[in-house]
Amino acid sequence: MRTMLLKFIVNMVGFYAAALFFPAIKFDTPATVLWAGVVLGVVNLLIRPLIMVLTLPLNILTFGLFTLVINTWMVMLTGALLKGLHIPGFWPAFIISIFISILNILFF
Repeated sequence: MRTMLLKFIVNMVGFYAAALFFPAIKFDTPATVLWAGVVLGVVNLLIRPLIMVLTLPLNILTFGLFTLVINTWMVMLTGALLKGLHIPGFWPAFIISIFISILNILFF
């Protein structure tokens, strides 16, 4: 339970840090940042393992680099599920996923 809460917080910080550095990423309210971290945590818990298994051959061929694309898709799905989160395209979502990946490496 504590690890999941810490992951939600890391996701929130990743979204917020990306929004500070890149003005194209916008939140309507501060609560949207909180919900973005929670939704991304749930998406990573439920959908990401299935996508990882389905794309395993491609991930092996790219020596694991395709995982960055999968993480980007999870961020884009989070942006699609939340009305107040505005991610204008693939590259801003990619940047958010890089921020969150770096934070996860630092904290886990």
